[in-house]
Amino acid sequence: MIRPVGSTPPQRRGGRGWLVAFVIVALLLMVGTGLVLWMASSLLHLDGLGPAVVRTSVGPRLDEIVLEDNDAHAKVAVIELEGIITSQLSDPMGFDQVDVLRAQLKRAREDTRVRAVLLKINSPGGEVLASDELNRAIREFQREANKPVVAVMGNVAASGGYYVAVASRWIVANEMTLTGSIGVILSAWNYRGLMDKVGIRPYTYKSGRFKDMLSGSRDPSEIPPEERQMLQALIDEIFTRFKQVVAEGRGAAAEANDPEGRRLVPNWEEYADGRVLSGNEAYKLGFVDELGNFDTAKARALKLAGVSRANFVRYQRRLTFADLFPLFGEGRTRTVKVDWGLELPRLEPGQMYFLPPALVP
Repeated sequence: MIRPVGSTPPQRRGGRGWLVAFVIVALLLMVGTGLVLWMASSLLHLDGLGPAVVRTSVGPRLDEIVLEDNDAHAKVAVIELEGIITSQLSDPMGFDQVDVLRAQLKRAREDTRVRAVLLKINSPGGEVLASDELNRAIREFQREANKPVVAVMGNVAASGGYYVAVASRWIVANEMTLTGSIGVILSAWNYRGLMDKVGIRPYTYKSGRFKDMLSGSRDPSEIPPEERQMLQALIDEIFTRFKQVVAEGRGAAAEANDPEGRRLVPNWEEYADGRVLSGNEAYKLGFVDELGNFDTAKARALKLAGVSRANFVRYQRRLTFADLFPLFGEGRTRTVKVDWGLELPRLEPGQMYFLPPALVP
């Protein structure tokens, strides 16, 4: 082709237009499909098609997973308690540990085939209130359902972890399990010295003498002795409650398990001073009933339930499309969690915990 001198060469048509159009159409299809699935998940179970249902119950939705199929009619439900015991919302839909455990116990109570519960504990403890709520949930379950709970300790079941375990009818621990640490701890930071170094001085206006209790900006000399006494009295009150829970829980278990169960030694309170015990020491002192592992606890659960064999199941959170893609559903939490490959305890200064002192800042 002959082109006049000085004329502009013709522009070559781009070959990417079809690709852009394909991507746009694909995105529209994905969004449309997502909306359809989200709407369907509100009406149908995702684990199988069925008639539309209206969900009126509150709490996390659970699916039953078979861990061990022994071709039996009876079941033993396995419930796990892992990590720091806390009331902080950690579930995609905004449920905390207490919500999830209560829902699992409710499922086990309503299923007539479930004859016992195995509570696997691997926790150093945690918040005072959350630990007490879990303890109450287990006691209420055993009283209302008349089904035994067998606690089996993992690497650690100390402080708040033991507070929860002591509600069970039977406790199994490994010889190397770390348990005990019966006590309460409260800590707070005082950063007044650092503020003085950088020239920052706080001004506090308060309605009462003790309204700034545990404030880290005060000079230690400004803390009145009465404040220390009040805080110590609060700690002593909760510690007394901890020992009462241990005495009542172990006493009730000993009566129910007589003559096989273990009883607390007469001077057991001497060891309730915050010290960590091995599973072997805890057994000798009567804090646990039996030494063994998960298989030991399984056999004990069958014996207490009065059955020769059973299927072992666990309850798993049912994830909806909205859980997987929050864009299409609204949860109760609005936080972003970054997974660094390890789980660190999220502790708040000034809050009371059932924890070994090494884990409290």
